[in-house]
Amino acid sequence: MKNSEINFKIILDENHVPEKIEWQATDTGEEEVKECKALVISLWDAKENNTLRIDLWTKQMMIDEMEHFFYQSLITMSDTYERATNDTEIANEMREFGKKMGDKILSRNNG
Repeated sequence: MKNSEINFKIILDENHVPEKIEWQATDTGEEEVKECKALVISLWDAKENNTLRIDLWTKQMMIDEMEHFFYQSLITMSDTYERATNDTEIANEMREFGKKMGDKILSRNNG
């Protein structure tokens, strides 16, 4: 059996607000620690039949970056949902919602 690890290091300010997020994964083929401005992790707790979430972003994350991050996350979640369930109809509805969100963000930011 093979083991794989993903490690996160969160540097907090005096008010416990993330200043820096670093991550490293054993299966990336790279040993360097990478930096990111935001992360969203969802975990399924089968015992509790519930989703656990970790949402973090740094003080440097700009609103337009957060909007783009959420748009891309919705689209990729649609793809993941379709692969996991084979439910193309719902996946397409999710993609359509993501597209509408993206269009709204673009028109608001360019308007």
